[in-house]
Amino acid sequence: MNVKERFLQYISVDTTSDPYSESFPSTRSQLEFAASLKKEMKDLGLTDISCDEYGYVFGTIPSTISDYQGAVLGFIAHMDTSSAASGANICPRIIENYDGKDIVLNKEKNIIMRTSDFANLEQYTGQTLIVTDGTTLLGGDDKAGAAEIMTAAQYFMSHPEIKHGPIRIGFTPDEEIGQGTDHFDVEKFGADFAYTMDGGEVGELEYENFNAASAIVNFTGVSIHPGSAKNKLVNAVLLAMEFENLMPPAQKPEYTEGREGFIHLDAMHGSVETAVSEYIIRDHDMKLFEKKKEVMKNAAAYMQKKYGEGSVNLKIEDSYFNMKEKIEPHMHLIKNVLSVYEKLGIKPKISPIRGGTDGAQLSFKGLPCPNLGTGDHNCHGHFEFVCVESMEKSVQVILELAQLYAQYQP
Repeated sequence: MNVKERFLQYISVDTTSDPYSESFPSTRSQLEFAASLKKEMKDLGLTDISCDEYGYVFGTIPSTISDYQGAVLGFIAHMDTSSAASGANICPRIIENYDGKDIVLNKEKNIIMRTSDFANLEQYTGQTLIVTDGTTLLGGDDKAGAAEIMTAAQYFMSHPEIKHGPIRIGFTPDEEIGQGTDHFDVEKFGADFAYTMDGGEVGELEYENFNAASAIVNFTGVSIHPGSAKNKLVNAVLLAMEFENLMPPAQKPEYTEGREGFIHLDAMHGSVETAVSEYIIRDHDMKLFEKKKEVMKNAAAYMQKKYGEGSVNLKIEDSYFNMKEKIEPHMHLIKNVLSVYEKLGIKPKISPIRGGTDGAQLSFKGLPCPNLGTGDHNCHGHFEFVCVESMEKSVQVILELAQLYAQYQP
């Protein structure tokens, strides 16, 4: 099975994660997909295969070097897809020899992916794209990464003449809701170093990410009949709006880029009596990250003083941190990727992640883990697309890295 066929097979399974679920993984479909990956590993002849109660699937591509003493390398992808758009009943369409023009995704609904909106389309002129029908996401984040890892595994298993050490591969649930490594057993996985294959243009190499936190702000008002509300009613929804107006306008995500962080109002709901605002806080710089949290704390304290004790309750929880400090002692992870990119004629694109990845949390758990591009674009939405030639290149990257690390002594 080639990478395109495997990808199409994987995206036919709805593995949308659920941020409001109290189970782990958050959706049962992920366990079912995990079971299918476990079976596929077994059919390919991998060893040390496991699938635990949480849905983590691990397996080993055995070493082809006797008495191997080098590093154990790992490759990881996540199984779930984002709940930002439907992942059910995906209807992919394959566009061969793409002409570089606008793509009509759905003629009936007049859904068009325009090059004026997505300039990255034009670089794939003459190549093969897989797109949606405009009503769902595609699932390339991260079924593309999963398909690439398994296709590389298949290639290694059918070519025992290639010299490499043991290669650990793993698939995680619930990455999209920030819980992908909650039950990841680093010791059991058994790799010295790893790479996540998780979205973006081929050639991307990411080892910096946001420091991240979530904030929940609860507002308590006083509900009085509006006919007799003067000097009595306190509208919790208006408190929430006032709190948001205290946030620095220039630090909203729509005004930031690169390494600039933000404070983002992600959701707000409520009534006169109670309201809740949900925020995320992001910054690559730890000092600026902490300052953003202070801005929120000061706003809450100000409003508490203005409206009284109990009117505003702020809870901030850290989510993950910038992996850069954990990668820098192991810069061979970066240099080796750049060496492989040069060999394969891939233009490198090193950039900070304006988001998170399983690799960030794994790096802090003791498994240094940068992220590599997979050929997926416009993820989490109806305009998502994958380039088949890019997926094939990503498979080559995995094959070359595994052989290169056979020579590396940890």
